[in-house]
Amino acid sequence: MLLLSVNLFLNTLRMSKSVAVIGAGIGGLAIAIRLSLKGYQVTIFEKNSYAGGKLNQIEKDGFRFDTGPSLLTLPESVIELFELAKKDYRDYLEFTKLSSTCKYFYSDGTEINAYSEPEKFAEEIAEKTSDKKSDVLMFLDSNKRKYQLTSEIFIFNSLHKIKNYFKKEVINGIINIKDVDVFRTMNQANSTLFHDKKTIQIFNRYATYNGSNPYKAPATLNIISHLEHNEGAYIAKGGMYSIIKSLLDLCNQLSIKIEYNSNIEEIVTKNNKVIGLKIDNKIKEFNTVVNNMDVINTYKKLLPNYKVPNYLTNQEGSSSALIFYWSINRNFPKLDLHNILFSDNYKKEFDYIFTEKEIYKDPTVYIYISSKYNKSDAPDGMENWFVMINTPYNEDQDWDKLIDQSRKNIIKKINSFLKVDIEQNIISEEILDPRSIETKTSSYRGSLYGNSSNSKFSAFLRHPNFSNKIKGLFFCGGSVHPGGGIPLALASAKIVSQMFDKNH
Repeated sequence: MLLLSVNLFLNTLRMSKSVAVIGAGIGGLAIAIRLSLKGYQVTIFEKNSYAGGKLNQIEKDGFRFDTGPSLLTLPESVIELFELAKKDYRDYLEFTKLSSTCKYFYSDGTEINAYSEPEKFAEEIAEKTSDKKSDVLMFLDSNKRKYQLTSEIFIFNSLHKIKNYFKKEVINGIINIKDVDVFRTMNQANSTLFHDKKTIQIFNRYATYNGSNPYKAPATLNIISHLEHNEGAYIAKGGMYSIIKSLLDLCNQLSIKIEYNSNIEEIVTKNNKVIGLKIDNKIKEFNTVVNNMDVINTYKKLLPNYKVPNYLTNQEGSSSALIFYWSINRNFPKLDLHNILFSDNYKKEFDYIFTEKEIYKDPTVYIYISSKYNKSDAPDGMENWFVMINTPYNEDQDWDKLIDQSRKNIIKKINSFLKVDIEQNIISEEILDPRSIETKTSSYRGSLYGNSSNSKFSAFLRHPNFSNKIKGLFFCGGSVHPGGGIPLALASAKIVSQMFDKNH
């Protein structure tokens, strides 16, 4: 009897220190590292044969492409993981701060360099538009204050724990709610200060960083421009995927196990408690699971006994993307690392995406050429083009038709802006669309960031980082609080890790 009791105790102790993480995206890797450093035995289950999720790469015929995120802000969110492990991140990663975050092109021939240094950027705006240098600097300064007022509320703490609202930083943000600018849309705020369409377009574009519509999203999102211009934007040596490779190295050193090609069928519960994962018709026992998979698809596919919360399905999903990965057989000195070819009718483009659920004939085109910085990403004299437009999420549109027509419109636009016949320079092509985004990354309907931020209450309507109904179930990644993108996905992992301190 005593031996049985001891075995039961040891088994309970083992399970209490064992954690399953669903998904080896950047959020999943980050929470695995954090929990491993707290003494937990962590196993990551990944449905694909590779890690990274949206942050991945394609290698083909001497060309290398980052498949997803192409810009990094707040690099300290990555560096912190190595510091926690008492490692020097420079042994794993090399970041370079960009002198210019993007080059903007307009149909009238205007070109604007978005210099990282605020003074230089403001001078560029004043030289190329009718807006004033002082207004740009005032705008960036006000966005810095927005960030200071909101970061502790909306990014680095849970919005779903009452005690957090009594913190000094949160109370200060509430007192200064007017400065947070939540009651105006981004476009309303930007159109009030600036008068030139070109300037307004540049700052409205930041809504797309979390898949939102600047004509609906709150002006609070202008904090994103603060991160790029006041804090700085970065590129990693070896491409953005080198971030994933460095975290995989750290996972390996911490003996974190990753089981690839894992066909997870269910998060198994009993009496509203997690008891394990059903994988290939077998149950692996865990009393704690951290889910890094898209939250809506998690409910739909892995929690058959629980309904998707209405507040999630009632919200507007974020935009998706159509991406062409083109191997280009020549160099284009006119282009920078990051380039935007703007639409002539920005509002109509967003109306098509979010209202018509279609793709506008004159889309804004983003071209990311990592070989401008990482020369090994393309053969000598050639370039690797990541060519993207924003699209609606998948609602069973005729994507083959949309892709064919959009490709023609994109090529027409590039030819017009660069005075070339770009079709003659494309030697190979890969395509990612909303359907394949969902297939490869489990993103619900191919939305890149879960739900959009197209209302002033969106931040409060993201799924919390824990389950209110299922004990032992936590959530991280871009579809839950605080949102999508590398820094926010890493922040979600940090929030979950803090919850473990209190729940275990």
